[in-house]
Amino acid sequence: MTHLEAGAGEVDVIIGREREIRELQEAMNSDRSEFIAVYGRIRVGKTFLVQESFRYHFSFRHAGVLHGNRAEQLHAFSASLKDAGFSAETQPENWFQAFEQLKDLIRNSAEEKKVIFIDELSWMDTPRSDLMKALEHFWNSWASARKDIVLIICSSVTSWMVSKIIHNKGGLYHRLTHRISLQPFNLHQCEEYAISQGLGFNRNQLLEAYMILGGVPFYWTFLKKEYSLAQNIDALFFSRNAELKDEFNHLFASLFKSPQDYIRIVAVLAQRSQGMTRRELLKATGLNGSGRFSGKLLDLENCGFIRSFDPFQNVKKETMYQLTDSFTIFYYHFLENRPRDVHFWTNQLNTPRMNTWNGLAFERICLLHTDQIRAALGIAGVLTTVSSWTCKEEPEKGLHGSQVDLVLSRNDHVINLLEMKYSDKPYAITKAVEKDLIRKKNDFLLSTRTTSAVHLTMVTPHGLVPNQYAKEIKSQVTMDHLFAP
Repeated sequence: MTHLEAGAGEVDVIIGREREIRELQEAMNSDRSEFIAVYGRIRVGKTFLVQESFRYHFSFRHAGVLHGNRAEQLHAFSASLKDAGFSAETQPENWFQAFEQLKDLIRNSAEEKKVIFIDELSWMDTPRSDLMKALEHFWNSWASARKDIVLIICSSVTSWMVSKIIHNKGGLYHRLTHRISLQPFNLHQCEEYAISQGLGFNRNQLLEAYMILGGVPFYWTFLKKEYSLAQNIDALFFSRNAELKDEFNHLFASLFKSPQDYIRIVAVLAQRSQGMTRRELLKATGLNGSGRFSGKLLDLENCGFIRSFDPFQNVKKETMYQLTDSFTIFYYHFLENRPRDVHFWTNQLNTPRMNTWNGLAFERICLLHTDQIRAALGIAGVLTTVSSWTCKEEPEKGLHGSQVDLVLSRNDHVINLLEMKYSDKPYAITKAVEKDLIRKKNDFLLSTRTTSAVHLTMVTPHGLVPNQYAKEIKSQVTMDHLFAP
């Protein structure tokens, strides 16, 4: 149990969010006013975290209106003030008046700590709005001078929160006292959740679920313990009344005011699993190459859809961008042109299409669990650079052409080349696979001319069959390692 004093009551520990609850507890027990930003992609559980932590007890609570204009946002804010017990003679005409009314509500509160929770603040920041100036004035000139305010602002538009609040260059510069970046669950946290709900899935099934749902807690709440995993996926995405059949469009419409360009970028990246450079993306999408394009890439990265990384020995100085969000990848493989078969997923089991998908999705999970992989290799405390590497076929140089999606370059002069292979049983390296691995290692040594030792590492769910072709493998990582905290 966790205890938030000052009237919040006792709070059951929310799975996977113990550290965040402790931060909120510190804020409640503080002898000064606290300004807290909670941010992360939509569906990750921000609102749930705050509401459960405070037992739904707030001096004032408000949520922005999706796609609402300035007048609609102000009207909704006024209605929230009324719900909190404030009786205003007139509705505010601007945000300065709205926050003055909020001050009056707080002044009349007898609570020891006044908790103010403003959810989806970014939706309230409409064009030519004075919201940010009014918020700055509210905090700097009034709330921060008291000792009894806990102001919590929340947003699913992570890019907005980063640019407008965290990296604010104006009156809110360095004003936050706590920043809680709420991340999707990792495999360990999803397993904890599944156990708490009695889903009865083994780790192989949890891994398969993660390939589709990622670590977004909201999606996992739809899983039913009386269904098999395949039945659950059919019910969520392919049945006639599928709960999440429209989730993709809703997701992007909620995050971005003009989602079309963002969707175009992720659609192109979905076709290139190894990633693309900015220049390649511009050509493939046909979008304008202004600074706004770089901003869109940053928005997608801040919201957790893509990752940016530098290739090993980045000679061309070009950053790569790669789609990593499990649900988005799943959408483009199976949902963009939705099949009519209501039992599609069940009927796809063990087909070549499914086997190809499993391999790609497993690679993405490994990229999202590099901390666990490093711990499995015993190098959690070693300074390590995570990258990828590719070389073209150049016979005159002795290069055959190779690609390694995950390279760990360690400060102890060892480089791990990771080969990720999905299998529902121990993976048997064949003579052909061994030849391919040796080719990749030789290409890497010849191309990079590294002086570090180069080790081949296999990442598979159930380990390797100890046969004659596995002798080149220096280390192994299994599914159990990926499920580590």
